[in-house]
Amino acid sequence: MNKPTAIKRFVMTIIFVIIGFVLTFCQFNIPFTNYTYNGFVNSIKLGLDLKGGIVAVYEASATENSDVSFDDALQATRTRIYNMITKDYSEAQVSIQQGNRIRVEVPDVSNPEQIFDSIGKPAKLEFKLENSTDADAVLTGSNIEDVYASYDSNSGEWGVSVKFDAEGAKTFGEVTSQHVNDNLYIFVNNELISSATIKEAITGGTTFISGNYTESSAEQFATQIMSGTFSVQLTLLENSVISATLGEDALRYSIIAGIVGLILIFAYMIWRYKMMGVIASCSLCVYVLLMLFFLQAIPGIQLTLAGVAGIILSIGMAIDGNIIVFERIKEEYASGKRIQNAIQAGFKKATPSILDSNITTIIAAIILWIFGTGSIQGFAITLLIGLVLSVFTSLVLTRGFMALYYPFNSAKPKPYGLSREVTTNAK
Repeated sequence: MNKPTAIKRFVMTIIFVIIGFVLTFCQFNIPFTNYTYNGFVNSIKLGLDLKGGIVAVYEASATENSDVSFDDALQATRTRIYNMITKDYSEAQVSIQQGNRIRVEVPDVSNPEQIFDSIGKPAKLEFKLENSTDADAVLTGSNIEDVYASYDSNSGEWGVSVKFDAEGAKTFGEVTSQHVNDNLYIFVNNELISSATIKEAITGGTTFISGNYTESSAEQFATQIMSGTFSVQLTLLENSVISATLGEDALRYSIIAGIVGLILIFAYMIWRYKMMGVIASCSLCVYVLLMLFFLQAIPGIQLTLAGVAGIILSIGMAIDGNIIVFERIKEEYASGKRIQNAIQAGFKKATPSILDSNITTIIAAIILWIFGTGSIQGFAITLLIGLVLSVFTSLVLTRGFMALYYPFNSAKPKPYGLSREVTTNAK
């Protein structure tokens, strides 16, 4: 690569890096539109310990006359709780622990007690053809697929829409077709809340429960009905509320610690490896940009304090990869090779060591992600992303930046921190 070409590529690289920083950290209005762009960093989903929220642990026990295994019922309940909560809190996490416990984590909750009450105080929904608590139910909450608050434009009132599963839709269609002009009574916790005359067969698999509801009360009632469909009984064992202030402080101190750590790393690398240290620092800046991008781009990732620890560890691995490369280059140059040959040989000989160390750690991160829960998974996923990026930055970006710099200095070893003196670790 000649010097004019290197200058062009260097300028293009600087432009791309600046654009990356702008897209990552800046917030601005898009000209001629009403759209406001938020940087990647503002789109990263924060976990409970950084954003505040609630943690609740429930103990599950089998219900009477259950015709499914406890494990299947527990898994079904976890899924229903997750579907119920993520309607309002998309970043909520629901997991099974210790065989019979369900852990619920909901970041950024405005009313924690409502979450506890909705899950812990389920509403038993029953459809009956007689106005009697002793009458047999033709449909129950076990046949419900979804429940949500909705507004009926015809009657001008809020209510709850109930969507049945395939079996429930079939049964509801048969009941309404066989009992046209009869009354259908809806009981919640053995209390009559609504009744209506069946005017025609309802085969769509959905029905609307009306009443004197506001939007808020309809949403709360829908949540209670949904919790009444749980396949197990839940008992609240423990709960805690993490304030948003604590989360913000933790995030602020983590960012400060990360910036201070990066500055110290940059200073050490530049002192130890001169221009090669500058190149490593540039690679590390790109690594940070890529890490922030993937944290917001990959679905399901929530950044927690444990995740921050995974990022810091992977930064260490990225720096370690650069150090291995640079030490190899110094050894090759000390053995008599020219600068260009020493650089090529250094990368070639360092590659197996970097790959070996990172692949073994990647395998460990994958195992933690598969078998871990909660904060362990948060640590594993950020570590996994960071390790992949560290290999890329060490072997691709650093090599590319070295190739860009070489035409500017192809003969003087001092700016590279190279010497013909044989070091103690030279071969």
